[in-house]
Amino acid sequence: MDHFWASLAEAVTRLAPHTDTGGSFKDLNVVAMLHRFWEEKQVQDGVTQTDSLVVYESAPFPGPPYVCYVTLPGGSCFGNLQCCYTKAEARRDAARIALMNSVFNELPSRRITPEFISRSLEEAVAGAGGEIGEASDPSTSLGAYCLMLEANMGKTLLEFQEIMTVFQLLYWNGTLKALRERRCSRQEVITHFSQRRLDERMRSHMVLDWLLREQKNPGLLSAELNRAQRELGSARRAGQELRFHKEKTEILGLALEQACGAVGPSGRELQWTHTAPGQADGPGEEQSMERDQCAEDLNIYVQRQVSCDYPQKGPSTL
Repeated sequence: MDHFWASLAEAVTRLAPHTDTGGSFKDLNVVAMLHRFWEEKQVQDGVTQTDSLVVYESAPFPGPPYVCYVTLPGGSCFGNLQCCYTKAEARRDAARIALMNSVFNELPSRRITPEFISRSLEEAVAGAGGEIGEASDPSTSLGAYCLMLEANMGKTLLEFQEIMTVFQLLYWNGTLKALRERRCSRQEVITHFSQRRLDERMRSHMVLDWLLREQKNPGLLSAELNRAQRELGSARRAGQELRFHKEKTEILGLALEQACGAVGPSGRELQWTHTAPGQADGPGEEQSMERDQCAEDLNIYVQRQVSCDYPQKGPSTL
């Protein structure tokens, strides 16, 4: 962890050269520093970003305490950790958490290498049981996890999390189970969805899935949305990466809004249809919420590696 504090101090010196690194971290202009960090990183990576580099979004609360989310290039999302009584304070605190994660993500230990994969598989076996030999069999939980890590060799853990968010949502939505029932191999599913971005088309399919469930089980959407909101709040207060929780909450919220009015975003009446069987974009029939143990194990493995394990409160510099 000493490497993290050294990297953070180095980043502060680089991004705010006239700042006393012995001062309080909360006194820094972390909003500007976060923007400059990603601006420099995009230049180093040879990437041209046409949209806003860092996007802030305030939760629609009528009064304090306020909540702010910050989304980084690629989609990783963080929120304010502290209880904030002004929107500006919430924005600064969200930027602070995002900056710490951004710096932490640049450490060599946060990049997927053969050594990292070996260590991760050993930790997965120690934590969840099984045999290390299962890593060579993609039909097992450990094998699927190994396949995903190898497919993302060289990426950082935040980049890996951005890809895994798609699989987390597909698992939560029941899509992975439907694809398994169509006898799609895990390798085929991983190869296909590793190349897919989380876009409006994918979100729309999930909204329709939940609209169908609400039609058969009235009240389900409200209960699921309340649970998703609680999970989002808990994850935010723990300083975790939030995109999965936030996307899930927004999908359920949009589905509930449309279910109440039965009117789509364009004002047209909703079509209660589903993706045709065999399409790779989504399930071809209503999803059962039965748990897929392999997918659940994979989700646990990933969360162990990607969850924020830096200290929330460290030396006086925080």
